[in-house]
Amino acid sequence: MTLQELSYEYKAHAEAISLRLKELRLAVKETNDPEYKYRLERRMAELKPLLQEARELSVLTHDYYDRGYHKNAKYTL
Repeated sequence: MTLQELSYEYKAHAEAISLRLKELRLAVKETNDPEYKYRLERRMAELKPLLQEARELSVLTHDYYDRGYHKNAKYTL
């Protein structure tokens, strides 16, 4: 598997996390239970960095073989 092929896996992962975050946001709006709301918001806070990382890695691995590619300061391949 090439890095470019792997980029599609990262993109799919990011889309799944994004969908889950939307579901959690909706659940927060619908609940009146403060404890449950806190747990949902905590889970969303845990998922946001994973979403950001999946998006960044998708772009990094997709563009890695491009001629104008410059090394990414955050990630090393």
